[in-house]
Amino acid sequence: MQTNYNSSERLYGLDHLRALAIVLVLLYHYRAFQHPAWLDTLGRFGWTGVDLFFVLSGYLISRQLFKEIEKSGSISLKIFFTKRFFRIIPPYCFTLALYFSFPFFREREALSSFWKFITFTQNYGLDVINRGTFSHAWSLCIEEQFYLFLPFMLLVVVKAKVLRYTVFFTAFLIIFSLTARFIIWKDFIVPVLDTEDFWKVWYMEMYYPTHTRLDGLAVGVTVSYLMQYSSQFKNAVHNNGNKLLILGAILLGISFWICNDQVSEEASIFGFTFVAISYGIILMSSLSGSSFLFRSKSYSTTQIAALSYAIYLSHKGIIHMIQYTLGQFGMNVSDNFSLLVCLAGCIAGGLLYRFMIENPASRLKYRILNRTAERD
Repeated sequence: MQTNYNSSERLYGLDHLRALAIVLVLLYHYRAFQHPAWLDTLGRFGWTGVDLFFVLSGYLISRQLFKEIEKSGSISLKIFFTKRFFRIIPPYCFTLALYFSFPFFREREALSSFWKFITFTQNYGLDVINRGTFSHAWSLCIEEQFYLFLPFMLLVVVKAKVLRYTVFFTAFLIIFSLTARFIIWKDFIVPVLDTEDFWKVWYMEMYYPTHTRLDGLAVGVTVSYLMQYSSQFKNAVHNNGNKLLILGAILLGISFWICNDQVSEEASIFGFTFVAISYGIILMSSLSGSSFLFRSKSYSTTQIAALSYAIYLSHKGIIHMIQYTLGQFGMNVSDNFSLLVCLAGCIAGGLLYRFMIENPASRLKYRILNRTAERD
């Protein structure tokens, strides 16, 4: 039977969360440039936008795979990796070309080695102090490693007939990351406390590696599995959407309190877990038919969500070029006007990516997938 790979189910609650995630990231990263003083307060927890992206990715990718398992009893690796390739690689390669071919695009001086970017291993051994250009690709590395690992793991799980133990496996991943961060704190961070190497080591050993950042992905997979296979869980989510939103917001506030000093022992070990669980509960609210997030539609958040990947890739380079250009005209680049111009530039950059790269890649992707379906 032929499958129409152009069809999709729009979940507007997820659009709101994707838009929130990229706004958080933008506000946080903008603080690395000249910025209004108020942004130091408002943007200080913007780093959690990446954790929200991890939760969303864990949910969305595993949801796609669980639905395929439910329908056919297996996973088509060819279809899965074709979809991932044309969604991720063309915009990513274009961004790499900008960074390595046009030094003006670089927000800082030095890049990591090219092979680390193309193998998606840049998040290991990343010296953000001395090689901080395009450092935000670290989260894409984790997601690509996740995309590579998850379908193979699920194929093994399905074949072994142990899919029902998925929640135990995701709980193990969270405990594994907690344990890894505890050990890293004792063995790597404590020896460099109060030294000039602290920040470099903390980011390199605690913040960037995949094995310390599995919480969000695991929470997303857990929500996806339970929504797919537990009718009791699904009914509870659909009947308590706004309550879940309130609960998630309260827990997120507690998480921010724990992470008030992001590099403290408590935040480093437990903070990522609390943030992931908080966003996981908010994710559940966005999936609930009774939730404000699910029922409300917004053209703005839908468009920002659709541009979020392109904006994430390009925003630092665009902000750097805009601020440099404004500075050449003698304008104040640390005021609110400069911020608005830079944010508008990021959206414009996202639109450029959409029409020049993402849309053509998407058309080619669907052409390949539909031809595959016709042959099958």
